[in-house]
Amino acid sequence: MSFLNHEKALITAMVPGRNPNRVKCLMDKSREIGCDAFGMQIETLLSEFQTEEVYRELFSYAKEKPVYITNYRVANNVGKSDHVLACELLAMSKLGGTLFDVMGDLFDKQDDEVARSKAAIAQQMELIEKLHANGREVLMSSHVLKFTSAERVLEIAFEHKRRGADICKIVTGADTMEEQIENLRIINLLKKELGLPFLFLCGGECRILRRIGGELGCCMYLGVPEQDDLTTPVQPPLKNLIAIRDNM
Repeated sequence: MSFLNHEKALITAMVPGRNPNRVKCLMDKSREIGCDAFGMQIETLLSEFQTEEVYRELFSYAKEKPVYITNYRVANNVGKSDHVLACELLAMSKLGGTLFDVMGDLFDKQDDEVARSKAAIAQQMELIEKLHANGREVLMSSHVLKFTSAERVLEIAFEHKRRGADICKIVTGADTMEEQIENLRIINLLKKELGLPFLFLCGGECRILRRIGGELGCCMYLGVPEQDDLTTPVQPPLKNLIAIRDNM
């Protein structure tokens, strides 16, 4: 199982839940709709469910499908240090899962989620090496969350690559048609120049990349089987993503 080297962008079902039963319910719905992979947002699990036993149970429940794992600072992870979050990722990587999300500003929190500290970057690279040693793939993410120039996006992307990521994830924004068109140009630049699988997304009023990005060069789509209070509002329904991908 892998998130790498697929002919088509993977339809990844994000399945947030406060308890494992809810996560498994969403996995069942996503499998029925026809997803290719699952995205488990560990930060949404209540603390009593953030255990080795639950992780094994959920990773096993994915069966033949690869699993993308986030362990961000939000939700039920608020108050944890970056060191704890990193240790948790590493511990999970010994239990299963496929693709592990290392925040681009891990150990050095920044507004654009890109660490500047040399010491922090060294720690990130060490963590990525350990995740690889456990047989896992690594995605590095930077949620900039505002319109960002092509020059800066490429700079961040190549920095993710330098730090050892297998996949680069950058989330910007677009509130005008001009910004949206520029983001379409940027995604083409990433495809031509980066030499690494990537996921380029945007928020704001114009977010067409979330619906057609996989046809333009992104390695995956992120969607949801249904919306609830834990899902990301801008992530499209899985059934819509599948219809778009399979008919373009």
